[in-house]
Amino acid sequence: MSDRLILGDKHLSLGGVTHVMGVVNISPDSKNTHTVARGVDEALLMAERYRDWGATLIDLGGQSSHLDNPTIEAIEEISRVVPVIEAMAAEGHLVAIDTWKPDVAAAAISAGAVIVNDTGGLAEPEMRAVVADSGAAAIAVYVEGDNPHAVGEVEIRRDKAETTAAGFRTLLEELSAEEIENVILDPGIALNYRGDYEAYSRMQLEVIAGSDHLRDLGKPLLIPIPRKRDGHRMAVYIGLALEHQADIIRVHDVAMACDLVRLFGRSP
Repeated sequence: MSDRLILGDKHLSLGGVTHVMGVVNISPDSKNTHTVARGVDEALLMAERYRDWGATLIDLGGQSSHLDNPTIEAIEEISRVVPVIEAMAAEGHLVAIDTWKPDVAAAAISAGAVIVNDTGGLAEPEMRAVVADSGAAAIAVYVEGDNPHAVGEVEIRRDKAETTAAGFRTLLEELSAEEIENVILDPGIALNYRGDYEAYSRMQLEVIAGSDHLRDLGKPLLIPIPRKRDGHRMAVYIGLALEHQADIIRVHDVAMACDLVRLFGRSP
């Protein structure tokens, strides 16, 4: 794996450090209400606060990925995120657009986003074309469905890290054939599924503990920290991700995550 992540004209160091990616939602129906910004100014203040705490990256979403929330049209999603991305990019923030819609990704890149966080798993030819043509970095999210709104009951299995890695191996071969190499891997354990909540929670921990299977693929590894009802559970997920040397952790609770990154001696 390279010792740096290329994001437009900027590079992030990799190896021995963990970058915090803080979530900012422009989707009013998001269930993570403390990350919801009502407009550009509020989103920018949130991003500045994250940076002050130590976050490196912003993950911006205009469409809630929770399966119980409505799917909005791409044009509405674009109208939500583009002004915010333009403002954040002007202030030097490194922004990822969290979407599974190619039109949204293209508009976001034009506005200044440097990462496409594709919760559709980089499966769609149109999304691959956007990434290939723009040269943006891309996060491939493991999803058991076409997108987070088209999922059913999660498959619970003890070898989830291995099977996820096997799926990614095939995907990376396809992407490489299309000259898409600047890829970050996300095992998708923060996505919402129907099924046994506690069993899924335990499996999420097992996937983090099996990070070596994913790291062996030679790409930067992003661990998305699942949002839990109890803060102490999220601290456990963050600590385990840091113990297993995640390159990036995507979090809703940025202050806690940045403090734990410092505690583990993994600050960039």
